[in-house]
This record gives sequence, structure tokens and C-alpha cells, in this order.
Amino acid sequence: MIELLSCGYRFVHPNGVKLDRPYGSGDYAFVFFRNRSEVVIRGERTICKRDSYILFGPRTPHSYRESELPFVNDWFHCLGDEMESLLADLGLPLDTLLPATDPSLISRSIMEMHRVRKLGGPLASAILDTEIRSLLMKLSNLRELSLSERQGRSFRQLSELRDTLYNSPQERHTVESLASRLHLSKSYFQHLYKELFGCSVVTDIINGRMEYAKYLLQHSSYSVSEIAAMCGYNHDTHFMRQFKKFVGVSPGQFRAGALRRE
Repeated sequence: MIELLSCGYRFVHPNGVKLDRPYGSGDYAFVFFRNRSEVVIRGERTICKRDSYILFGPRTPHSYRESELPFVNDWFHCLGDEMESLLADLGLPLDTLLPATDPSLISRSIMEMHRVRKLGGPLASAILDTEIRSLLMKLSNLRELSLSERQGRSFRQLSELRDTLYNSPQERHTVESLASRLHLSKSYFQHLYKELFGCSVVTDIINGRMEYAKYLLQHSSYSVSEIAAMCGYNHDTHFMRQFKKFVGVSPGQFRAGALRRE
């Protein structure tokens, strides 16, 4: 099991701070730099860009400090016999500054570690073990996407766009309008979206609508016609046909099954 030793979320040092570990920290130290910082690894000095992260090995001599004020970072320390093999399997390098393609992913993960550690409970250790593994796997997954420089710049925008699609299923979008929003051609937008998320943007729009429709069918008394309209459909028949295709049963059958389970 991987043990979380300590963590900090959005630590702000108004006047800066310097951490110096000439013999390493004795554990695995993960640091997410929210702004430009000076990092020294085995005597080699680097100015890292904002939204960069690094995982220091237990015996790696290192230090870091602000390059601009205020100094803001997220961090955690962990230890476990499985860490070495896990990092090898994931292909995540130690002692290497890496760009955070999706900075919010790191912040959310460390914030959740902080919350779980503070809350405690009989399953806290197991949850934290899972949280650390999950974050490292997600970071490895992003690296494995082998994004080009253009893709890297677009990833955050595409992730935010995808959230918008799922959070507003009632809106009617066209591929052209979505591509235009990101100043991309329609063909490149479709190619990039599918490469990043494994499905077309049209499929994702429908998936978002279906998730919302299932929630309403299970937790509300709205009619199928009302739900169709709330999910962005002009015609009940189109909604019901698409629901059956993507979910496997009709809206009425899904609602009946949900009621039986309750």
C-alpha cells in the first residue's frame, strides 16, 4: 500500500519560501508549481514554467524556491514499496519537471487527498492509496497521448468544452459552431476530439443527453415528452429512438426498471 505522509493544497507563501533537501526528503515528494519557480536538482538549476510538476525520488538532492511572488504550490509526500514498480509500469520519470497538460486534474486530486486525510475514518488509508495511484495513472495517461504542441495547447480548452456539453444537454450544438468556438477547422477539431476522448463530439453530445435523460427518468415525474425537450430534442420520436439505440431499452422501460429497483 502507498501511504500518504503529508499534503498541502494551494499553499500560498506571500514572501516566498525556500526548501532545501541536500540528501533528499527520504520519501517520494510530489510538487505542483502554480507559478514560475527555481528548482535545483543535484546541483543543476532550472527555472520551471508555471503549471509544472515533478516527483522527487527519496534520495534525490534538491531544493526549490520562488521565481516570482507570491509562491503558490500543491504538494504531497508518500511512501510505499510498490512505488518504484508502479512508476516503472506507468513510465513516469522521477526528478523531471513536466508540464501539467491539465492543471485542474492535479489540484482536484490533491484537494481530495487533503480532504480525506483530514476527515479520517477506517477506510481513509485505502482511499488515499487509491487517490495517489489514480493521479499517477492519469498523469501517465496524458503523457501517453503523445500530444503535439498544438494539441497540448488545445487540451484544456477541449476539456472545458466537453464539460460544457455534459453540463448543458438541453443546448443544441453543431460541430461547426463548436470548432469555431476554439478557432479550429471542423475536420481538425473532430480529429483532435476523437483522439483525446476516444469518441466523436457528436457521440459525446448524445452521451451527455442520455445521462441527463436517465437521471430525470429515475428521479423525476416529468413525462417522456418533457424530458425529450429538456434534453434538447424537438421531437419525442427522435429522442425515444436514440435512447433505445444508446441505452438498450425504451425510456418507459428504463423508468419502470428504475422504479422496481427502488
